[in-house]
Amino acid sequence: MCRNRIALALLMATCALPALANVKVEQILAASDAIRNPAVPFTINIQLTEYRNKKVEQEGYLSTYAKMNPERGQYDTLVRIVQPPRDTGKMMLKNGNEIWFYDPATKAGMRISPQQRLLGQASNGDVATVNLARDYRAELAGEETVADGERKPRNSYRLKLTANNASVSYHAIDYWVEQGTNRPIKAAFFSESGRLLKTAYYRRYESQLGQERPTETVIIDGVDPQRVTVMRYLNYQAKDIPDAWLERSGLAQVKD
Repeated sequence: MCRNRIALALLMATCALPALANVKVEQILAASDAIRNPAVPFTINIQLTEYRNKKVEQEGYLSTYAKMNPERGQYDTLVRIVQPPRDTGKMMLKNGNEIWFYDPATKAGMRISPQQRLLGQASNGDVATVNLARDYRAELAGEETVADGERKPRNSYRLKLTANNASVSYHAIDYWVEQGTNRPIKAAFFSESGRLLKTAYYRRYESQLGQERPTETVIIDGVDPQRVTVMRYLNYQAKDIPDAWLERSGLAQVKD
């Protein structure tokens, strides 16, 4: 009798888990995307600081403009480099999962990889607005208590994300989302071979454009943890962004 009850309980649990996981994952990941990404067209400034052994190695400053493309279900993003001075005015444009580099001095453009490093541990794809629910298949890997970017314990869902196509920045991501709030807490990014590339912590939540959002991402190198890059998100503003700014043919028209 006892064996029958145990077998029945195990069967019920096995049948219930897949449906529960599918429903949760879709909702959790979409809600987490909405926290990172405002629904309205917006602009922010990004301050990049690379540290090595706790000492500043280099810094950069970007202006970004992002707007959802309803046809793609993904954000188009224009990134303008403000600093360092040698790169002032140069731009990157993300259309779908393609990133194009443009130099207004030479009027030359070329396609670049989202995985290519921009500054420190931050890649070209890291500074563009990304909709993870669109680009990745998600599975619920478990529920864990994980330390956040300020070393506070957070009860989280751990999601395993696998790329839908080869053009995205990372082949796989382990992604921790806080239970109850759907705030992104931590992410671990992996290559196709399974090598850890970097770990990111999302922290310093503030009210921006109607939602509590992370205003810092701390990125730690997957090989050398003494190499750290901090991305600070400044001056969130809703902005009517001209469609031409988000097309390759219109980059020469971009003005402040």
